[in-house]
Amino acid sequence: MKFTETHEWINIENGIGTVGITHHAQQELGEVVYLELPAVGKKVKAGEEVAVLESTKAAADIYSPVSGEIVAINQRLHDFIHEINQDAQTQGWLFKIKVTQPDELDQLLSREQYLEFLPSND
Repeated sequence: MKFTETHEWINIENGIGTVGITHHAQQELGEVVYLELPAVGKKVKAGEEVAVLESTKAAADIYSPVSGEIVAINQRLHDFIHEINQDAQTQGWLFKIKVTQPDELDQLLSREQYLEFLPSND
């Protein structure tokens, strides 16, 4: 699993990346009450806004960690949006993307780098 500084994660399997927001991001957002997911078939570039989450506290743009084509969205979230807050890094995934520029993964953070990037809780 790789991470972005804008708090998205991506897990790659056979050239397809599953993308969601990190546990830290969902904690900061609070209870997610609305989401707008990308259309299947949409081609996106790394860093491009692809989804929107709204919570009781704020709205947040979600960015694609890599370039590619959206091949699936998590339809289940339309009925069970609370899964983003309950399990942001597994059941609460947002979309799947067919990666077209695999070298972009090298620009993302490892779990350790991401945890170091987060503000300290001291």
